[in-house]
Amino acid sequence: MAIDTRGETADKPSGDKKTRTSPALFYRQVVNELRKVIWPTRKDLITYTTVVLVFVLIMVAIVYGLDAALGWGVIRVFGGE
Repeated sequence: MAIDTRGETADKPSGDKKTRTSPALFYRQVVNELRKVIWPTRKDLITYTTVVLVFVLIMVAIVYGLDAALGWGVIRVFGGE
């Protein structure tokens, strides 16, 4: 069963002039959306953070390695001190 969660302005035909959402309505909609969020547990958060940090370190190593190899190749091809 689907639940209609559209805002009050969603029911208006598209040809009507657009109206501004009041700050109170906007706040209520934000709170309702935040209630739908599935927040990660502390364990999940630590796992995600570790995965991201390891991935970033691997990418830094790859970019550094390519930069060093290409730099060495340019010096070998074009000469240098």
